[in-house]
Amino acid sequence: MRFIQDLRENDFIKNEIYLCKSKQTLTGKSGKSYVSLILQDKTGTIDAKIWDFSNEIEQYDSMDFVHIDARVNSFQDSLQLNVSKIYKGREGEYYPEDYFPVTTKNVETMYNEIKDFVLAIKEPNLKALAEYFFIDNKEFVKSFKNHSAAKSVHHGFVGGLLEHTLSVVKLCEYYTTSYPILNKDLLITAALFHDIGKLEELSSFPENDYTDDGQLLGHIFIGANKVSNQIQNMSKFPEKLSNELIHCILAHHGELEYGSPKKPATAEAMALHFADNTDAKMQTMTELLNSGDPKVEWMGYQRLFESNIRRSIK
Repeated sequence: MRFIQDLRENDFIKNEIYLCKSKQTLTGKSGKSYVSLILQDKTGTIDAKIWDFSNEIEQYDSMDFVHIDARVNSFQDSLQLNVSKIYKGREGEYYPEDYFPVTTKNVETMYNEIKDFVLAIKEPNLKALAEYFFIDNKEFVKSFKNHSAAKSVHHGFVGGLLEHTLSVVKLCEYYTTSYPILNKDLLITAALFHDIGKLEELSSFPENDYTDDGQLLGHIFIGANKVSNQIQNMSKFPEKLSNELIHCILAHHGELEYGSPKKPATAEAMALHFADNTDAKMQTMTELLNSGDPKVEWMGYQRLFESNIRRSIK
C-alpha cells in the first residue's frame, strides 16, 4: 500500500485504496463542475480532484473505501491528487487499521493498568462506581478502549481516550505521593472519569467527528451527567463525596473560557486540571515534532503554544 505520507510530486498511483473522508461537487471559475475529495489513511489526509465525471466508474459516497488511479501534483505548496479513475472498494479488499490513526501502545496492556487502578481504590462507593463502568460494563469498556480523545490536536486516534486517561491517572497518582493534602481515591476516580463524555461527544472512526450531543452539550456536561446518573442508582453514596467528584469533572479544563462550567475549588480539582493539561500539551508537542522533518530544528510559529517551536538536541 502507498501511504499518503510517502506520496511525492509526479508519482502515479494505481489501484490504491483510500478512505473517502469527504466528497463535494463544486463549480470552478469557468463554470465547469468537478468533484473535490478528501482521502485518508492512517498517515494523514490528501486533497483530490476529479475533473472529468467519466472517471467515476461507479457510485460511492463519503466514508466509503475507494480504489484510486491518480497523478500526484503540487498545488499551493501542498500535494493534490488528479484522479483518473475511482470506484468503490469492497469489504475484504482492505484492512481498516491501515486507514485510521491508532495508538502506538498496546491497548490491552493499558486497559489492564486502568483496571489495576480501579481495584486499588479503597473508598467503597468510589470503587463500586469505577468498577461499574471500567470493569462490569462490557459495552462501555469496548468503546472506551477504542475511542479517540479528540477530533484533532491531541490523542485523535483509535485508543487515544484510553491512552490519555491512563496518562492523566498516572500523573495524578504522582501528585498524591508529593502532596499529602490530596484525597487519593477521589483524585484517581476523577481522573478515570474526567473525559468519558467524549464517548458521546465524538463519533467513532471513520467519522471521528462531533455528534449533535457533542456540539450542543460538550463532553464535560455529558460525562458529569453520566456519572451523576449512576450515583443516583447507588444506595447510600455520600452526597458530599458525590459533589466533590462531579466538581472535579466539571472543573477539569480549569478556566471558564476553556469550557469548564466551574473553576477548580478543591485541591483534587486543581490537580486533575494540571494533569489533564500537562498530558494534552505534551502529546500535542509529541505529535507536532513527529509530523515534521527530523532534520529541521525550528518548526515555526504554532498557534496552540503561541510560540515558535524548536526541536531539542538529543
